[in-house]
Amino acid sequence: MRVPLLPSRRSSTRLTSATIVALLAAPLLASGLAAPTASANNDYPFRDPDLALDERIDDLLGRLTLDEKLGFLHQSQMPIPRLDVPYFKAGTEALHGVAWSNDLDNNWGQVLATDATVFPQAVGLASTWDTDLINDVGSAVGDELRAYNSLDPQLWGLQAWAPVVDPLRDPRWGRNEEGYSEDPLLAGEIGTAYGSGLSGDDPLYLKVAPVIKHYFGYNKEADRSVSSSNLPPRIRKEYSQAPFRSVISADAATGVMASYNLVNGRPTHVDPSIDEDIRSWTDKDLYNVSDAWGPHAVTQAQFYFDEEDEAYAAVLKAGLDGFTVDESDPSAMKATLHSALDKGYITEDDVDTAVRHVLSIRFRLGHFDPDGGPYADIGPEVLNSAEHQALNRRTAADAMVLLDNGAEILPLDPDETPSVAVVGPLHDTVFTDFYGGSMPYEVTPLDGIADRLGAHADVTGVEGLDRVTLKDSATGRYLTATGADPEDLVVASDASPSAASQWDVNDWMADYSTLRNAENGKYLSGAFGPYTTSSDEPSGWYVQQQFRFEEQPDGTVLIQYVGYETNESWWWIPEHYVTVAPDGSVGTGSKADAARFVPEVVSDGVDAAVDAAGQADAAVVVVGSHPFVYGRENHDRTDLALGRSQQELVDAVTAANPNTVVVLETSYPTTFDNQPETLLWTTHAGSETGNAVADVVFGDENPAGRLTQTWYAGVDDLPSIDDFDIVKSGWTYMYYDGAPLYPFGHGLSYSTFDYSNLKTSGTSVGGDGAIRVSVDVTNTGDAAGDEVVQLYSRQLSSRDATADKQLRAFERISLAPGETKTVRLELDASDLARWDVTRDRWVVESSEYELLVGSSSADIRQQATVRVKGETIPARNLSKPTRAENFDDYAGVLLVDESKERGTAVSAEGDGWIKFGDTRLGANDSTFTARVSNASGENGSIQIRLGSPTGELVGTAEVTSTGDVYEYVTTTASLSASRGLHDVYLVFNGDFRVADFTIG
Repeated sequence: MRVPLLPSRRSSTRLTSATIVALLAAPLLASGLAAPTASANNDYPFRDPDLALDERIDDLLGRLTLDEKLGFLHQSQMPIPRLDVPYFKAGTEALHGVAWSNDLDNNWGQVLATDATVFPQAVGLASTWDTDLINDVGSAVGDELRAYNSLDPQLWGLQAWAPVVDPLRDPRWGRNEEGYSEDPLLAGEIGTAYGSGLSGDDPLYLKVAPVIKHYFGYNKEADRSVSSSNLPPRIRKEYSQAPFRSVISADAATGVMASYNLVNGRPTHVDPSIDEDIRSWTDKDLYNVSDAWGPHAVTQAQFYFDEEDEAYAAVLKAGLDGFTVDESDPSAMKATLHSALDKGYITEDDVDTAVRHVLSIRFRLGHFDPDGGPYADIGPEVLNSAEHQALNRRTAADAMVLLDNGAEILPLDPDETPSVAVVGPLHDTVFTDFYGGSMPYEVTPLDGIADRLGAHADVTGVEGLDRVTLKDSATGRYLTATGADPEDLVVASDASPSAASQWDVNDWMADYSTLRNAENGKYLSGAFGPYTTSSDEPSGWYVQQQFRFEEQPDGTVLIQYVGYETNESWWWIPEHYVTVAPDGSVGTGSKADAARFVPEVVSDGVDAAVDAAGQADAAVVVVGSHPFVYGRENHDRTDLALGRSQQELVDAVTAANPNTVVVLETSYPTTFDNQPETLLWTTHAGSETGNAVADVVFGDENPAGRLTQTWYAGVDDLPSIDDFDIVKSGWTYMYYDGAPLYPFGHGLSYSTFDYSNLKTSGTSVGGDGAIRVSVDVTNTGDAAGDEVVQLYSRQLSSRDATADKQLRAFERISLAPGETKTVRLELDASDLARWDVTRDRWVVESSEYELLVGSSSADIRQQATVRVKGETIPARNLSKPTRAENFDDYAGVLLVDESKERGTAVSAEGDGWIKFGDTRLGANDSTFTARVSNASGENGSIQIRLGSPTGELVGTAEVTSTGDVYEYVTTTASLSASRGLHDVYLVFNGDFRVADFTIG
């Protein structure tokens, strides 16, 4: 069953602040959602800012009816006129600037911010490795969201659904651009900086209420609402939860948003860790929310509960306080929760607890203060201000990563390059993404370079795309646009080529292409046909402008539609190819019915680019991805390769002009067949992209961005995207043992830096102590520049597999030529803690730890060794109840929910095994006892073996049917004597679950 995963985006509206101001009065008054006016109700204690927060919450909560309380749990919280409580909208998107919100008066259509500053994508913000800068960016975004809220509080809510701190485990993830890093510390530090900036610096009041997402184990789009992420305890604690924990514990966010997936068989929307773990990380109240439609998914996609009232009760009791469902109408949610109350699934105390969380944040936003609180005076003057434009330009430049400069072409000397050819499909365009606003202005790379060189220079721009015609071999007619409106269908009509039958083709990534009509400049688009040329750009929730060319042995091509689906009737057809009927109408059918097109080149884009480059002193080739093509929310990638036509363009221009710089603009790691010698990477960097490119290319800014992800050489080096166990499968720089294309933390400079004189605060430290590290860094180059000093640790001995190295601290510093700075970094020994599965707790192991300081994870310049006097993990004692999930190794098993409320069990679905290493067995350990469930109807067995899955068999326990996966019984087996230290293996035969066991 297919279900929508977000509210409908049937309309997309672009409103300027002036338009909003003009429209404010009528809609607000008509809807009854206007802010309350001053009245005698201001005498209520809850409106007194001099009272303690808890007193104010108690007072307002005590005045609410049950139905009013339930209304506070919805994303659209309706006003309560009798108390002068205004409308409150939860959730505005603000990942890298105020982006969009949903308009309840416009059928919940998406309204784009058009006056807001569009900063670099989130992965670009993290590439700065500069927490102070990102704090400033977050503060600017918070100011601008306050400005929008002052214009229309109905539309622009002050709860921001940002930042995203999901670890970027897999670069194929369709939403890679939304996150920060594969490293949990870096993701947490950047998330803390951005969230702190959004929140403001008042000790009580909030400028904006950030909600971090998506909690948790979320890093794939395929079947995201029905797939379960297997997270063994170490991965869950040390990796998946870690960035959320650091942001929440720093009070840099006011809640989390649950993710769409399941974790260990349980929907995250009903995971008890939301209440039990997350709330333990801070002493502040948190307002946790569902993702859009997420509570419905529990019954309608995951089928976890049969009835929605029971599901909603579970969502609430798990710790979610906000239901993002049913667009702007809370009535269905309230009715469902009323039913849950009537049936005893929840109590009014449960409701009160959640409402308190909601109210605490609304109070801290100044929502009930007579003057609106300390941030209420922020107005439209901050939108796209000169200060924010300057901050944006600096951020875009600081985020750029110089990947290669082997020919030492960069920086270009503007005095020696009076003529420059700027070529490529991104040379004169700037893109935003799904979670970005509409840019108030755009500086393209061509604009930025032309402005930098001035009127005296000869700057030429060439897009470099092939313009082709596509003749249907059966009819002899050309694929032709008939207009630019949605009703103007593309047909096979022209007997001879015209502008309407000419198409500019771009291979974006892998083999995904777009076709832009030469006559009207619009893109070929359509949900499986019929097709039109009515799209300005690939965009929308369903991106319908994507095609794939399949070359045939006879020289013709088939055109496969690979856009996203909107038509249910086409969902089950595996192949969608462009067809041409005898009358010239164009549609979609199977491969057997596909039209065979003869491609004819009208103009060769590579030839035009080569001609321009060959006549210039230097060439800048700007290639990369489109944020809506080949991967985005709800769609992952299967490849990381740049599109073929773009790679050919890079190769040809580089051959034509050895003074060529390649600028790669992508939202994720990207590979070339022929890696350019001079390569500058930027994410899609917002309005100031072109100025930032020019600043770095011509040396006005010295690049110091660093990669926040491993750039693998190709997808063949990656495990399955479904594999979340980074330790066992060798994911991320921490556990990957191959040779990456570019390592985590990599980035070059126009300067060189020398590291020396590494010192530590001692050669040993207690498990509760601190380790201080200092190192001298000297700029040995001729240019001022920034260096990102990175501190890693390597644990030299451990009971378990540990990271090859792991980031522990970092600092971005600025140095003049010849200048030396002493960089001081500190970490607590407790930062070295990891999860001990033998005792279900954090542990700092006694070990020697290498402290590695350098310019990247692969470029270590100085190192020292410190002895940490922590704990030695004792041998396992299986005579105590041991959770089956706390294994040391495994094969052929899944982690599943022990019950719908809590707990994780191990599911044996056929053959499989789990290992419990370093177990001490005594003379009296003669009985194996396990709690098991078996709904398969067939008996199974658990073999207890020593040394290996095929080692000495010491006992076998039978597992009979229990009739239900949640119905557990005890099974036992007698064990033969085996004293001493052993690796104990439980080897499964059958389809059943194991919750825990003992050997005693």
